[in-house]
Amino acid sequence: MLKITRVTGTGTTTLMVSGRIRAEELPDLRRSVEAEPTRDVVLDLSEVSLVDVEVVRFLLHCEMQGIRLAHCPAYVREWMVREKRPP
Repeated sequence: MLKITRVTGTGTTTLMVSGRIRAEELPDLRRSVEAEPTRDVVLDLSEVSLVDVEVVRFLLHCEMQGIRLAHCPAYVREWMVREKRPP
């Protein structure tokens, strides 16, 4: 189950994401990110327990768009690094 909690602060919006994020839940996460009026968005992934390859690719895209990833689990970060490498 995916849960997204929106926390706003001084010019920054943090989306605290918890649970499993699979391709089926990705549209909900994408909508939450795209709905933010400010471009200073942080995805807090400290409570994420499982992701799949589509989510990893989405997170890479988020970083390229300037969205910061906070508390990204080590296995997700390592997977992101592997996805960036050319085949």
